[in-house]
Amino acid sequence: MDYTPAQVAELIANGDIQLIDVRQQHEHDAGHIAGSRLIELADLPAQAPTLDSNLPVIFYCRSGGRSAMATDALAQAGYDAHNMAGGMLEWHSAELPMEPADGFVAEP
Repeated sequence: MDYTPAQVAELIANGDIQLIDVRQQHEHDAGHIAGSRLIELADLPAQAPTLDSNLPVIFYCRSGGRSAMATDALAQAGYDAHNMAGGMLEWHSAELPMEPADGFVAEP
């Protein structure tokens, strides 16, 4: 199941989710969602065991493509995995907060 950025913002406020940014380090540094953890897509297979299998995981990237791949892979591995539809482009369009405050959506 995909979530919209507004739904993700609500889930963050309510707690009890893991928010994972699967973009590259420079993209994350340019602007990310507060409280998210960076695990580059290529590193996900090695890092998956560090995720809490009892909490839902929501992945995001720039536009939703890489995070959809991450979501599919972890869902197949038995995680409660979800994708943030539209990625950071939609998050930014919805004027939701980013860190740093003057953050932007970088090119991959």
